[in-house]
Amino acid sequence: MNIVTLDGVPLNPGDLDWQPLRGLGDLTVYDHTTPEQLEERISDAEIIFTNKVKIPASAFDAAPQLKLISVLATGYDVIDLQAARDRKVTVCNVPSYSAAFTAQTAIALLMELTHHTALHADAVRAGAWSAQKYFSFWKKPLIELNGKVLLLVGTGNIGSRVGEIAAAFGMKVLAAQLPGRESTKSTFERISLEEGLTQADVISLHCPLTDQTRQLINAQTLTMMKNSALLINTARGALVDENALAEALQSNQIAGYAADVLDGEPPREDNPLLSANNAIITPHLGWASIECRQRLLNVSVDNAKAFLNGTPQNVVS
Repeated sequence: MNIVTLDGVPLNPGDLDWQPLRGLGDLTVYDHTTPEQLEERISDAEIIFTNKVKIPASAFDAAPQLKLISVLATGYDVIDLQAARDRKVTVCNVPSYSAAFTAQTAIALLMELTHHTALHADAVRAGAWSAQKYFSFWKKPLIELNGKVLLLVGTGNIGSRVGEIAAAFGMKVLAAQLPGRESTKSTFERISLEEGLTQADVISLHCPLTDQTRQLINAQTLTMMKNSALLINTARGALVDENALAEALQSNQIAGYAADVLDGEPPREDNPLLSANNAIITPHLGWASIECRQRLLNVSVDNAKAFLNGTPQNVVS
């Protein structure tokens, strides 16, 4: 069984063991694969593992022996699913492996916006505390979350975890009704998106990227928010109109933005959010704890084993 991993470094930069995958066949692991390298590298493959390397329709013609594509992620929009169905290639993913850590990442971003921990730690290291006359100082206003309103935009595994943590802080948690989606059960009070945006002190994005949610946060919806509102995004960068958001931050239309995702990753150097006021951007690390990556690898191996045993699991094609 010829097995090819197209972009192995993000999952395993050297701290995990490929051996369980090697046990399934003849494994080749590439650190990274460009579009120009793709067809040659998959020409003899029967199983492909990919994280962010796109598999377009044309690639299937170059891989006549291909039977399975296992996505090293939850999202599978890098695969042309219709082409996979046409060629009878099974596609599977790894759902929910990073829910706990992504929720933790969202809370960490919220803490940074409200406590400015890095700013104050850097100031202490630079001698600012030693130079004070008094026992305490702060460089930016500090915000207490108790009693504040959190609007969850998306209440799946991750959003629900964030809501539970926020409730433990004493926040009032609301769940937005998303456009184009039926109302689902939630442990939190459901409210229209528009009404929620006007009430929320914190808005946290956890919804999938669809035609209905693309640039859900835009010039119009930004005007609905409080000037003191904080926006968190650990879902998808394209949920936000980045130009409109950068303008809103520059003009203090909202108070802050913290995100682990951008529309285009790695970002262009001229991405407006990289230099916007009160914006904190981290490099899509909300899936990257060693526990998450080990879990991702384990389930990916199980996906391949299940397929080879004739009982495919986590199928999305």
